[in-house]
Amino acid sequence: MFFAAGICNITWGLYSVWDPQWLFRYSGLPLDNHPQIFACLGMVVGLYGIIYFEVARVPERGWLLAAVGLTGKVLGPIGLFQLIWSGTWPLSTIVLSLTNDLIWWIPFTLYLYDAWPRIRQDVFQTTGQKDSGQIPG
Repeated sequence: MFFAAGICNITWGLYSVWDPQWLFRYSGLPLDNHPQIFACLGMVVGLYGIIYFEVARVPERGWLLAAVGLTGKVLGPIGLFQLIWSGTWPLSTIVLSLTNDLIWWIPFTLYLYDAWPRIRQDVFQTTGQKDSGQIPG
């Protein structure tokens, strides 16, 4: 699953670098005066693809990387929703989150849930504490 996420992110990123105006044309927004900003977003999305390849390669050590990825995949749509709700961007821009974020919520969440016991065990072994089942603090 993370291999597929990596392919998706790298493909999406490369296309957005190659054609940084695609979203604006697709959604009917005026073309961006500074397409380099969207191209930079494409570069970042593509780099996340490399991170997902690493999670696929060594899933027992990918929890934190996947958690950061899922956080971005949740925060991005929140920002987009605000833009749509305020009328700044049209509803058609939802393609941005549908193709790069929302489709991964369930698989990433399931991985994080399944991997949590091992991560928890590793944290307590590293800190030398006994795992009481309670969150320290």
